[in-house]
Amino acid sequence: MTLVTAPKTRPITRRRFLATGACVAAGALVYSGEIERHWIEITHREVSLSGLPAAFDGFRIAQLSDIHFDEFTEPFFLRDAVTRINAMKPDAVMLTGDFVTESPFAKNIFKDAAAQCAEILTGLECKERYAVLGNHDIQVGRGVVGDALGNASIKLLVNEYLPVERGGSRFWLAGLDDPVNGEPKPERAIPAAIRSRASEPIVVMCHAPDFVDNMMRDPAGQTAALMLSGHTHGGQIRLPLIGPLVLPTWGKKYVEGWFRFGQLQLHVNRGLGTVGVPLRLDCPPEISLLTLRAA
Repeated sequence: MTLVTAPKTRPITRRRFLATGACVAAGALVYSGEIERHWIEITHREVSLSGLPAAFDGFRIAQLSDIHFDEFTEPFFLRDAVTRINAMKPDAVMLTGDFVTESPFAKNIFKDAAAQCAEILTGLECKERYAVLGNHDIQVGRGVVGDALGNASIKLLVNEYLPVERGGSRFWLAGLDDPVNGEPKPERAIPAAIRSRASEPIVVMCHAPDFVDNMMRDPAGQTAALMLSGHTHGGQIRLPLIGPLVLPTWGKKYVEGWFRFGQLQLHVNRGLGTVGVPLRLDCPPEISLLTLRAA
């Protein structure tokens, strides 16, 4: 009778433990920096708006946010996002701020980032293109970013509004200044003349989502039907059982996805780019495609 002995197992030494941990950490860095950071998720949602005219039933909005060109968001990656949006054939593209990044490198290495970002965005085939500024845009310079967007035929709204029209009907689009570094004024973006029109709902773009609490305390803000925001990056790096490691000012309560406050709905987009470190974990970049429906 032949006895078979189990193979000897090597003891787990401190050196082996540290080496294994280093390999796992290196793998996580490669995954979050090169794979997930470039893995764009296209999210779809139908949004029912009370009073939306029949002419806009099925109107599709592509939302892109937080590009943060070009400290970490490479030109090829933004071009990929533009290609994906064009494939959707949206009726409007809404860009909710932070086109560039304010950093020690912005004024030197990436000083032309706004112009380069806007030039790539001219590739958007949809002619209805609207934007608001984010906190980084204001830090880099309102004029720098605003002029670049204007040269790309992107309408920038800073506490302003305009009608979006189709077939003799319309809804209103309002854009607020950034709550972090600007002065959002709902009473200017949503003046009394356009409030509470039964068949003309109001869609608001505001970079920082936590400002929705202010909207709900403001007579103008209370008349909005839909608010589109970004700013949080969805947390950017989210650990199991812990969640987001860091969340920005005015982006700590409503981190990503959908929220409802009476008649007002809020959508928080995770954004395309990153800040601080070129990493995303359990939080891929997002382009949202929102289809409006008459309630």
